[in-house]
Amino acid sequence: MGISARKFNAFTFFKLPAAWWCGVRLKYIDDQKAIVKVRYRWINQNPFRSMYWVVQGMAAELSTGALVINQIRESGQKISMLVAKNKANFSKKAVGRITFTCVDGLLIGDAIRRTVATGEGQTFWMQSIGVNVEGVVVSTFDFEWTVKLKA
Repeated sequence: MGISARKFNAFTFFKLPAAWWCGVRLKYIDDQKAIVKVRYRWINQNPFRSMYWVVQGMAAELSTGALVINQIRESGQKISMLVAKNKANFSKKAVGRITFTCVDGLLIGDAIRRTVATGEGQTFWMQSIGVNVEGVVVSTFDFEWTVKLKA
């Protein structure tokens, strides 16, 4: 396991300050799963008394991106990563503490191995599902990640 949630949250303070100030925090990470939590607060609200969709997007992306970063680090290769596309669905107002979980970590290793073997960029979709404290889904985000060897 390459990185701890605590170290990654320190990284967000310096490299993703908007996410950090909005309260987006990585709570758990392993090779297959990442969990990110964010709480509805004044700084991340919208005019409709719920969490702004962009804050939900930051938390969802972090749950997928942390897995990608972690596996790139573990590979020892110089690989770039980028979100090429994303889709989102909002099904309930996001208030209180929202937990975003991504369990698509197994997809990353295959893409990294293919890009190293072929030298060509690879794409793969990862999903993060946000639920409230009652376990009700409030939003679902899908991200198409691209990875390729750095020149």
